Amino acid sequence: MDLYPAIDLRGGRCVRLFQGDYARETVYHDDPVAQARVFAAAGAGWLHVVDLDAARTGHPVNRDAVARIASAVDVRVQTGGGVRDEAAAEALFEAGAARVVLGTAALEQPALVARLAARYPVAVGLDARGRDVAVRGWLRSSGHDLLDVARGFEDQGVEALVVTEIGRDGTLEGPDVEGLAEVLDATSLDVIASGGVGSLDDLRTLAALRSRRGRALAGVIVGRALYEEHFTVAEALAALAEPGGR
Repeated sequence: MDLYPAIDLRGGRCVRLFQGDYARETVYHDDPVAQARVFAAAGAGWLHVVDLDAARTGHPVNRDAVARIASAVDVRVQTGGGVRDEAAAEALFEAGAARVVLGTAALEQPALVARLAARYPVAVGLDARGRDVAVRGWLRSSGHDLLDVARGFEDQGVEALVVTEIGRDGTLEGPDVEGLAEVLDATSLDVIASGGVGSLDDLRTLAALRSRRGRALAGVIVGRALYEEHFTVAEALAALAEPGGR
């Protein structure tokens, strides 16, 4: 099970939002490249980088920062935020991304996902409040059910689903284990969990999680818990590797 330390970019800085609320932002680092180097040096094999400004507006405000991160570290960068056409996705791959995540576009232009996935490593970001999938930087309801959307990408060539429970994101109150198990049962795609991780026990729970069909999570995104030193990257990797994990 892979660990994805999160670097959420807003105005060129590393931030975290509380429950997706842009008015409840905490700045953790003014230099995202330096932060990326710290995570990489600690042993992370992936970074999860999101352009929050682009997710909200569609304008790639932080694309240069994504490129600088990708060139500064020898780890894979999964990135998204405001990727709403082929040109935006291609620009991120040219910037050094190993995988691009489509959120709003995946709901509004599902054919775009299939076209990109035929050429590039693509994931779909499913950000939900309960079962209601949100779009436009989590600001609007799509009116679509999480499990129905997950099933809809089954044969589109995507590598993974990144599933975020918005109500838990940034809270440190624990992940939505039941909801993640439902997604695992609904699809055969890899599922990357996001939202709520606050302790090593949360990571152990996710590593041991099995759906009714016996499927396990492929990875977990962690942000605030790392920035606020609830545990280190090394401790997180060790917890995910304990017996019972993937």
